[in-house]
Amino acid sequence: MIKRFNANKARLKRHRRMRSRMEGTTNRPRLSVFRGGAHIYAQVIDDTTGRTLASASSLDETLRNFKPAKKEAPAAQSVGAGLASPAEEAQAIEMAAEAAPVKGKGAKVEKAPAKSAQSQKGSQGKGGKPGTQSKTVLPSAQKGEKKTPVEALAFIADNRKVALAREVGKLVARRAKEKGVSRVVFDRGGYAYHGRVAALAEGAREAGLEF
Repeated sequence: MIKRFNANKARLKRHRRMRSRMEGTTNRPRLSVFRGGAHIYAQVIDDTTGRTLASASSLDETLRNFKPAKKEAPAAQSVGAGLASPAEEAQAIEMAAEAAPVKGKGAKVEKAPAKSAQSQKGSQGKGGKPGTQSKTVLPSAQKGEKKTPVEALAFIADNRKVALAREVGKLVARRAKEKGVSRVVFDRGGYAYHGRVAALAEGAREAGLEF
């Protein structure tokens, strides 16, 4: 019998493992997140008394008509603007041809300097052909700059569900601060810190919650 993977059971197992070492207190309650298929919910819970201090969700009346702000498209460049002269184009083509790789992907082959006739005779291989020595220089790998959580969400920030989750985070943070809560423990509910869950957390941080 084939054992099927149940994603929700795996999530609940992760959540139980996390909750075994995480508990909200009166001074620092727990910000719990539940992510459904269409909506997302957040609660600030004091586990010592079992009370919910503040809550918010994407079903809240203040967020029912929420629409994400659209990104402004970059202005299109006019046709012919910034074109170089024919002489500059020819010079650029020559420079690109000189910088083009000789062999392989981005590899440059540098030939060793010519040696004397006697050394060439001594280095002859099979068939009487002199051996050629070449050194392959591989391009060095460049690491990109590390992105902040807000920058990592930039490419999906205009998605309605992600933008709505961010507003839910801001809303629950404002309601928690009205109850005198400024520091919480973030309980992501066994979900990966990505997408809507990360957007909710970043929205709560923007509104002033510390975790």
